[in-house]
Amino acid sequence: MLYLVPTPIGNLKDITLRALEVLKEVDVILAEDTRTTSHLLNHYQISKPLSPYHQHNEHKIVEHLVQQLSAGKTMALVTDAGTPGISDPAFLLVRACVQNDIEVQSLPGATAFVPALVNSGLPTNSFCFEGFLPQKKAATQCWKN
Repeated sequence: MLYLVPTPIGNLKDITLRALEVLKEVDVILAEDTRTTSHLLNHYQISKPLSPYHQHNEHKIVEHLVQQLSAGKTMALVTDAGTPGISDPAFLLVRACVQNDIEVQSLPGATAFVPALVNSGLPTNSFCFEGFLPQKKAATQCWKN
């Protein structure tokens, strides 16, 4: 089983009880940045093996992770902040799990765009999320045209 576990955005208290429960029970936690995740786990006194899973290694290790999951290991995938798969690594592993009949559970929790939308005063009955603005200055040129 693979769990997609949202992590707090800014405040460590913004995590669900279920997320904490899953992090305590899985065999391995896959982390976008093990240093950031260690801070969260230490705060909640959770001691589990951490393994890096990020945009620089996901293509190399996805097959190995699927083998471990198929063998019965349970894993939680977390990102630095928010929900895995929303502008963060998760897609390759989730797709591989689905293709190999490995159950994936996505827990509800922290997302950045929902509070931004709700607080904006814009209509919320219909919206389209196109991703976050680019972080690099040169990449933002397309937004100015």
